[in-house]
Amino acid sequence: MRKIERKIEQYSDIINLPRPETRCHPRMPIEKRAVQFAPFAALTGYEEVVKETIQRHEDEITRKI
Repeated sequence: MRKIERKIEQYSDIINLPRPETRCHPRMPIEKRAVQFAPFAALTGYEEVVKETIQRHEDEITRKI
């Protein structure tokens, strides 16, 4: 496989240009961008099941002691 290498000089004509803005797709405010990548619970109820399982095992260990 051929390795692609690029140098910043290749983009010197466009590197300092401002980001293009369109009316159809205005720039998203930074607050909304942060929310877009905020963590979420992929599996609803998963944490509760894990806590219940831990508690059940701890109770079982306590009874054996």
